Amino acid sequence: MTPPSLPLDDLHALAEARHRDPFRVLGPHVEAGGVVIRTVRPAARAVEIVDARSGAATPMTRLHAGGVFEGRVASSSLEGVDYRLRVIDAADAAPVLVDDPYRYGSAFGELDGHLWREGTHQRAGEALGARPIRHGDADGVHFAVWAPNAARVSVVGDFNGWDARVHPMRLLASAGVWDIFVPGVGAGPRYKFDIRDAAGRTFLKGDPFARRCETPPDTASIVWQDGYVWGDGEWMARRDAQPATAAAPVSMYEVHLGSWRRADHGARTMTYREMAETLVPYVRDMGFTHLELMPVMEHPFTGSWGYQVTGFFAPTSRFGTPDDFRALVDACHRAGLGVVLDWVPGHFPKDAHGLARFDGTALYEHADPRQGEHQDWGTLVFNYGRHEVRSFLVSNALHWLREFHIDGLRVDAVASMLYLDYSRQAGQWVPNPFGGRENLDAVGFLQHLTGVVRAAHPGVLLLAEESTSWPGVTRDVHLGGLGFTHKWNMGWMHDMLDYCGHDPLFRKWHHDKITFSLLYAFSERFLLPFSHDEVVHGKRSLLSKMPGDVWQKHATLRTLLGYMFAHPGRKLLFMGAEIGQWREWNHDWELDWPVLGDPQHQGLQLWVRDLNHVYRTTGPLWAEDFAPDGFAWIDCHDHDHSIVSLVRRDPGTGQVVVAVANFTPTPRTGYRIGVPRPGGWRERLNSDAAVYGGSNTGNGGRLEAEPEPRHGHPQSLVLTIPPLGFLLLEPEADSLVPGP
Repeated sequence: MTPPSLPLDDLHALAEARHRDPFRVLGPHVEAGGVVIRTVRPAARAVEIVDARSGAATPMTRLHAGGVFEGRVASSSLEGVDYRLRVIDAADAAPVLVDDPYRYGSAFGELDGHLWREGTHQRAGEALGARPIRHGDADGVHFAVWAPNAARVSVVGDFNGWDARVHPMRLLASAGVWDIFVPGVGAGPRYKFDIRDAAGRTFLKGDPFARRCETPPDTASIVWQDGYVWGDGEWMARRDAQPATAAAPVSMYEVHLGSWRRADHGARTMTYREMAETLVPYVRDMGFTHLELMPVMEHPFTGSWGYQVTGFFAPTSRFGTPDDFRALVDACHRAGLGVVLDWVPGHFPKDAHGLARFDGTALYEHADPRQGEHQDWGTLVFNYGRHEVRSFLVSNALHWLREFHIDGLRVDAVASMLYLDYSRQAGQWVPNPFGGRENLDAVGFLQHLTGVVRAAHPGVLLLAEESTSWPGVTRDVHLGGLGFTHKWNMGWMHDMLDYCGHDPLFRKWHHDKITFSLLYAFSERFLLPFSHDEVVHGKRSLLSKMPGDVWQKHATLRTLLGYMFAHPGRKLLFMGAEIGQWREWNHDWELDWPVLGDPQHQGLQLWVRDLNHVYRTTGPLWAEDFAPDGFAWIDCHDHDHSIVSLVRRDPGTGQVVVAVANFTPTPRTGYRIGVPRPGGWRERLNSDAAVYGGSNTGNGGRLEAEPEPRHGHPQSLVLTIPPLGFLLLEPEADSLVPGP
């Protein structure tokens, strides 16, 4: 045996998968007497160096029983060396000709490293992770991972027997990134990163930038190559032609993809492509403008509903491939539907294969549990003050917008990000440098995020689920705000559900619940949500929350939804509410579609559909949602009868509509309200119509204003207001004027 040309420490470190700098000793190196080539092939019986031009083979010498081989070729420089390795694993196995990863330089660019460290990288997913590329004269996959405190990182997978000795990676110390180009590998193999920490412990981690992951409970990442051809060019051009804050109807249907409807008589979940054929036509027919999806990023625990993410760049494989998900989004756009995606930058789970203590240290999270752990959720908090974490999260947000054509991000749990003492007792949190409870790093991150997204994609919605009175959530960043386009109005939602939960006999004592929201309705650009959070954990479904008998429950829900569409603010409704689901939402089963065999439930579904279609074609209901010019009370003081009446205006066209809601089961006849226009008025919507399951009490479809002043208007209408009913009235003259 030839005496080893490497120190024993190097040999042992290579053979035991603990060498920190493998590129220093593996691959080709000019040494005394020529070029020395080394490789680690633990399973090999023999290895040869094959000249790529002549085909001449040079046997390599085993330097270590652990599979370290060395050979020499006659050359005075690396420029003249072009070779492959012939690996013979077993006596009866055919030799395999492979390229040597250690003859290739890094494919991670210096600019990528600079932007990553600076916290300004917007395409980090194109530099890190697993990318099929052509590098030099070879096709293969470039693997790169951020693990600055690791002692050694290897990529392991189907292509190397999951052996950490075969492909140890190069450390680019200035960026804290490890990388390697593995020639001959293409899309499809599973892989992970085998990490050895400073204490000598080893563990397997999934790729934080993986484009595809195994279906849980399996946890490997998968090398993916996009191949989808989009057909939504017109939609995308039109979307970004105006800002997301421009006047437009927005009515969202919130969906959990695994439980909207199941396939094969409930035996399995639908695929993304099956949903493109079923869910998309349904949402379009129901008149919604947007489909909002609860998180589709890969997550290990189905019961987290997607809010505990491990694969931030990968659509969950439960329903198909990334291109299958693209097909669903494309189908939405072709049907005229926008797609809003729940996005979770507030926390991540502790699963061993995920981001937690990624390189053996608190890398993505804070080391101090008073800052880095959500005790209520058992998850970890991102360290927003770390530049690389900002690059990760901003790149992730832009990834979904760019690669999957998503039209909006609903940012989950913003309040948990903004407050250092969120759900913490005294002594369990660390104040900011000024002694306050505000998380200044999170504020800076959110302002950076919204600024970047709105600059790159001006037509994209950015919605904050922010449940406190934090000021300026939708104010522009340059004015000191957070820069979101819209904020969920959690106060309105809680007030209205509380109000409608009271017996009608007692609602007059809670009349302020209906009216209080208008004291702050124009302080932010609000969206009115009835989301999934309101129909789980013992809260009951929307229909079940309503008091009274079955008829009263349906009538109250119809009126509540009518008032929602008349109230300033964009709209959101969680799946199942539109059909009057009785039971709470169950993420493991589909909606109770059989209830549509009951005419009452059919009527509720028709009511929601008609609300949406009328809303979309009636400018006053949305043209000025965020300023007082678009709204005025007619009468908000009739608490004795639990009736409110209001006007919605479109300042641009001068059109108006009037809405009246009666929250008692007593019909009101001869009820006079002032209105802003003389002449004939059309009963555009009546929730008590028989087709909706009502008693058919109303005004015959038409009324004539009388010249009797009331409520500050020179004319008035005398109404018959149905029990637990909602009316939408429109001047006949306005009905002849098309909306904008």
